Amino acid sequence: MPVVSCRLCGAELTETFVDLGMSPLCESYVPADRVDAPETFYPLHVRTCSECLLVQLPAYVAGEEIFSDYLYFSSYSSSWVEHARRYSVAMIEKLNLTAESLVAEVASNDGYLLQHFVAAGIPVIGVEPAGNVAAVAREKGIRTEVCFLGPETGESVAAQYGRADLVAANNVYAHIPDIIGFSQGLANLVKPDGLVTLEFPHLLRLIERRQFDTIYHEHYQYLSLLTASRALAKGGLAVVDVEELDTHGGSLRVHAKHTGTAGEPSVAVKAVLDAEAAAGLHTFEGHQGFADEVFTIKRDLLDFLMRARAEGKRVVGYGAPGKGNTLLNHCGIREDLLEYTVDRSPHKQGMFLPGTHIPIHAPERIAADRPDYVLVLPWNLRTEISAQLSYVRDWGGKLVYPIPALDVEG
Repeated sequence: MPVVSCRLCGAELTETFVDLGMSPLCESYVPADRVDAPETFYPLHVRTCSECLLVQLPAYVAGEEIFSDYLYFSSYSSSWVEHARRYSVAMIEKLNLTAESLVAEVASNDGYLLQHFVAAGIPVIGVEPAGNVAAVAREKGIRTEVCFLGPETGESVAAQYGRADLVAANNVYAHIPDIIGFSQGLANLVKPDGLVTLEFPHLLRLIERRQFDTIYHEHYQYLSLLTASRALAKGGLAVVDVEELDTHGGSLRVHAKHTGTAGEPSVAVKAVLDAEAAAGLHTFEGHQGFADEVFTIKRDLLDFLMRARAEGKRVVGYGAPGKGNTLLNHCGIREDLLEYTVDRSPHKQGMFLPGTHIPIHAPERIAADRPDYVLVLPWNLRTEISAQLSYVRDWGGKLVYPIPALDVEG
């Protein structure tokens, strides 16, 4: 096995957190004319650094290969857009943002967040590496630079537009192979007394809720508040506050400032760190045992699907998220157990899931076919999707949620 070094502290990575075998890139959806072509599979072997405790996936695939052309558009989740709106309202009030301020977002996607600041008359700048997604944001009138954030690009964007009062980075901190350079880029982009906020799934919740499907090649690290604080410190930023969120199965919103202006962290920071320590996440030993939880989910889901097939029941999917592809590929689920899935994004409809080659249709297909069960792959949006699919009950159909434990909702 080749020597792999920790991207945060440089120590040799010798300890396994979980090994999910081989899988294709989770967002590499297959067009119809490529269904019979070969696909590339990469390891999903996650390690824990025994020195700094960063849980990480080696960079088997460069970020440029994954994110330069992307099929994830944030605005197709109405609950996520509303989450962004509430954040904008809170930040405008907290920081007294005006038409003289500047808000920057890194990994700004299709403008799902910055549009709310624009509507409030506050200047914005988005930094988005995927040109196809950035084009959608620009069509909405949102200034967007197409680049990956690092120390140099952080400086160049700041030189062109000014340093920002607020820099947001939602669900991107886990997606960065060069987490130190990215942290430096954040520091270069924000004003000396400005605020950086980062949202990312919390490792504590990933373990507690057995969310192994959030492990995929786009996620290079799986962060606790402890390891996120260590990474930010490498870029000259210090954590001053933290919020616990329900998004993506349980996330943190970390508030950080330049080390020289940060001051003392809030009581919330101590509370989250204490909870992590109590769960064992501040020791190497506390990261062990996750593989057994993964097997339980795999066994229960396969048992259910094979029983449904034996009973002549029809099972289809809802959603085509990246996490669903980790779940389906690791469990070896194909069309014989899941006929098809549907997705609201027209960019995915008519394509096939990577690896499994399960077809993706428009959501209207479910009402036309009236299946017995609908397996919900974006389980993190359970409240939103249960409401969207309430009509399934009209013919006695049931919704199935695979994580944190198999749950068949009547």
